[in-house]
Amino acid sequence: MSRPETFTPPPGTRARTLRTARGDFAALTGEPASGPLRGTALLLPGFTGSKEDFIALLLPLAEAGYRTVAVDGRGQHESAGPRDDEAPYAGAELARDVLAQAAALGPAPVHLLGHSFGGLVARAAVVADPAPFASLTLMASGPAAVSASQQRRVAMLRDALAVYDMGQVWEAIQALEAAEGPVEPRGDEDDLRRRWMNNSPAQLIAAGRQLCTEPDGVEALAPVAPPVHVVSGEEDDAWPVPLLDDMAARLKAERTVVADAGHSPNTDRPLETAAALAAFWDRHPTD
Repeated sequence: MSRPETFTPPPGTRARTLRTARGDFAALTGEPASGPLRGTALLLPGFTGSKEDFIALLLPLAEAGYRTVAVDGRGQHESAGPRDDEAPYAGAELARDVLAQAAALGPAPVHLLGHSFGGLVARAAVVADPAPFASLTLMASGPAAVSASQQRRVAMLRDALAVYDMGQVWEAIQALEAAEGPVEPRGDEDDLRRRWMNNSPAQLIAAGRQLCTEPDGVEALAPVAPPVHVVSGEEDDAWPVPLLDDMAARLKAERTVVADAGHSPNTDRPLETAAALAAFWDRHPTD
């Protein structure tokens, strides 16, 4: 489970509602305080995550000249979605949501970034219609299903959600993490629990299924993709780093490995990650 630096928007950023043709989405926005606007980036969080996972990137990217809009997807945290119907969370439906979000931020093309599961959604949106996107960044997000070890964990979670309520599953997750080793309290436990409880169980089940069954999508993406950037930490337990290297080569993508970072370089090393993102976007302007 991702653990953002904070759940409180820092000075210079703001919470907003992104209104689209497919409904409203909760968002966090950072914008340059002065100087020219170099472009807009749409940021999609991963499985069990939220827009807050990008909160430490917003100010450094604003200082680099970029407006960034991090969203909660349908049924994630503060974006509404049905709690007992999986149909609205099918991959094609989530891709349409992203296209609607890009349209709401237009008319200029946007830089699209997806972290982990968000990368699968971002990829599907680009394959459906690449026109709204100036670039695509896949952050800690691989070509197909997650690793076997992560599939087992996701399957456990899906099985639990089919039997227990969200509060009971949260307690089970905490017990499992405690059994794996001591976790130093950071004071954000209430925020993490609140985010978990806000999530739609149907969204979690549908996303978990997709993470475990996603076919290799590189061949569909490669012919239509805008410039692609593959970003990861030095280690990744969801998609092995050599697999991400291979995916980048197949896509003829730029590749960044963030030192001393794991599956979430956006929270592990936000300044270094923001610098890599801004440098890539600078090479692919939206004008």
